[in-house]
Amino acid sequence: MKHILLTLLSLATFATAAPLVYEGTDGPGKGKHIVFMADDHEYRSEESLPQLARILAKHQGFKCTVLFGIDPESGEIVGGDKSNMPGIEALDTADLAVVFLRFQNFPAEQMKHFDDYLNRGGPVVGLRTATHGFKMPKDAPFAKYSYDYKGTDYVLGFGHQVLGQTWVGHYGKNHSQSTRIAIVPEKAAHPILRGVKDIWVQAGGYVGKPTDGEILTMAQPLNGMTPDSPADATKPPMPSEWTRSYKSASGKEGRVFTSLYGTSEDITNEGYRRLLVNGIFWTLELEDAIKPDLNITFVGAAKPNTFGGGAYARGIKPEMYAGFESPIPANNNTKKPAKKK
Repeated sequence: MKHILLTLLSLATFATAAPLVYEGTDGPGKGKHIVFMADDHEYRSEESLPQLARILAKHQGFKCTVLFGIDPESGEIVGGDKSNMPGIEALDTADLAVVFLRFQNFPAEQMKHFDDYLNRGGPVVGLRTATHGFKMPKDAPFAKYSYDYKGTDYVLGFGHQVLGQTWVGHYGKNHSQSTRIAIVPEKAAHPILRGVKDIWVQAGGYVGKPTDGEILTMAQPLNGMTPDSPADATKPPMPSEWTRSYKSASGKEGRVFTSLYGTSEDITNEGYRRLLVNGIFWTLELEDAIKPDLNITFVGAAKPNTFGGGAYARGIKPEMYAGFESPIPANNNTKKPAKKK
């Protein structure tokens, strides 16, 4: 009986959990709908993506829907472990998907909406762990999206096929090595780089080298956690942000902007935050609206948690982030609750 009750509770939460929506009004994004998919184990996408959504809705006029990994029993946001994203049908009306996932195995009824979105060639922004956003059993209906998929029909999954890179490895040690990102001089006139300068992020690097596309920036690991830390002489710069396109099942080509960073603390750097906002504009073919002084100031309090495996704030439900003034995170309690004896 207890099992039946838990199943019913899970289904009820599954069915009624409402996504977080920020409605924009006026601005270059008016009439455009962006869906943010936040669910990773370590890098606090559940904090960085709602902050970006607020900026784009409040200052630029976009409608922004933010989806989280949700515990089906409690309805709370959990970082990476449940493979459950209620509200994913928002992709059916999305003009852009911003993907920050890691090792997800969404149920088929949820995954179908993501599959449909890509099949119609919807543009994609992929951040950090999105290169290995899915990890599914070989017999799963959408197994081809797995980062390690071996089939010849969709080699190495979503990251390789859409973003231009699957999981390769770290290139810098988190929490002891930060990263300085430099614009490729020959690409300085690219619309995504308008007004972008002094990019420094707190996350350690990933191995770059996309399959193709246009590399905009190079990342240099630093021996330290300040912008003026010395470069790690053993690690020359690697690609960190690039553009490309993918060809969908419908034949349409979708624009893609990939960044190997994007943690909750990374976006506190103005240069990096502007880079992401500009990248979002570009994927939506709004490059003419990219101005060097686009308003990218935070909306509401922004005191992010330091990223770490399983270090997400506990006890938070999406509705606690409603409106533009609630603090993100709603609390900084990252301690796991004590196990019941």
